[in-house]
Amino acid sequence: MSTTGKQLFTTLESDGTLTVAIEDVNFPDPTGNQVLVKMEAAPINPSDLAILAGAADLENAEYSAGKYVAKMPEPFNTGSKARHGLKLPAGNEGAGTVVATGDGDKAKALMGQRVACVPGNAYSQYCIAEAAMCLPLGDHSSEDGASAFVNPMTALGFAENAKMDGQNAILHTVGASNLGQMLTRICNEDGIALVNIVRKEEQVELLKKLGSTHVVNSSDDDFMKQLRSAIDETDAFYGFDPIGGGKSVDSVFKAMEQVAVTKMTEYSRYGSNQQKRMFIYGRLDTGATTLSPSYGFGWTLSGWLLFPFLQSAGTETVGRMRKRVLENLTTTFASPYKKRVDLEEMLTKEAVTDYRAMKTGEKYLVMPWK
Repeated sequence: MSTTGKQLFTTLESDGTLTVAIEDVNFPDPTGNQVLVKMEAAPINPSDLAILAGAADLENAEYSAGKYVAKMPEPFNTGSKARHGLKLPAGNEGAGTVVATGDGDKAKALMGQRVACVPGNAYSQYCIAEAAMCLPLGDHSSEDGASAFVNPMTALGFAENAKMDGQNAILHTVGASNLGQMLTRICNEDGIALVNIVRKEEQVELLKKLGSTHVVNSSDDDFMKQLRSAIDETDAFYGFDPIGGGKSVDSVFKAMEQVAVTKMTEYSRYGSNQQKRMFIYGRLDTGATTLSPSYGFGWTLSGWLLFPFLQSAGTETVGRMRKRVLENLTTTFASPYKKRVDLEEMLTKEAVTDYRAMKTGEKYLVMPWK
C-alpha cells in the first residue's frame, strides 16, 4: 500500500528551460532494509543548488504556486547536457520520523525513531532511505538533525583526510561559511592549525570569536602578505576550496610557493620542492578555474567529494565520524537558519533569489509539512 505526498522535481530541457515544481507522488512501501521517512526538515545547501537553480536567470523567471520556470544561459545549459529531459528529485539531506520499514532487521530497529538521512530527494513529504545511511537522533529534534550529514561529515572529512596525508595544518578559502565554522571548531578540538580566508571584516571577527588564530581577509590591500604570513606560521600547504572558478586556488598556490621559496637553500629554475595541494569541493563560481605558471611544479589540484571519501575511509572511520557528529550536534556541528519555508514557499521569487545568493549565515530550512 503506497503513501501519497508532495515532492519537488527539477527538469532542464535541451532548449535551456528549467522547470522546478511540486508534484503529488505515490511513495512505494519500503522493502528489505529500507525505511519510509516522514520528512520534517531539510536544509538548502550549496550542493543542492546545482540542480535546483544553477546559473538560471531567476530574476526573469515565471513564478506560480509551487512552480517556477527559468532560462539556463549558455554555456551552462550545454554544460548540463547529460541531464537534459531528466526529471530529478532534489534535497541531499534532511530529517524526519520513520513511519514504515521493510522486513530487514536494521530497518525494523528504526521504526518510530527520528532520524537524519541522505535520500537525495529530501524536499519531499516522504522519502525512502536505506537504514544503514540513517542516523538515529535520539532526543534531538528534526531541525537539529536536518544538517547532520553533508556539512558535518565534509568538515570532519577534511580533517581526517589531512591526518591520513600526514598534514598538521589546513587552509580553507571560505572560512566563515557554515561548514567553515564547523571546520574551525574541529581543528581547535583536534589541534590542527587552520588558515581561514574570508572576504569581510565582520567574518574575521566571527571566526576569531570561535578561536581561529589565522584569519586572512581577501578584501584587504595586503591580502597576499597576510596569507603568506599565515602559511609561514602554520605550514599550511594543504587546503580546500569550494569556489572552484576564478583565481582563488591560484592565489593560494602563489602564496604557498612564495613562502616555500624563502626556505630554499639554493636556487632552482623549477621552483621549490615543497608539495602544495588544494582540493576543489564545490563550484560557488561556475566559471573556469584559472591557474598561472608561477609556483613551480610541486603542486597538485584535484576534486574532493564526500561520498567517494567515505567509501575510501572505511566503516570504522565513518562510524567514528558519525558518532562524533551525533554527540556534538548542537555544539561543534550546529547549523543556524535564517528562514524556514514549506515546499511551496521555497519556490517563490523572494525565496529562490535569496537562498541562491548563498550568503554567509543565511541558510534556509525547508519544512515540508509547515
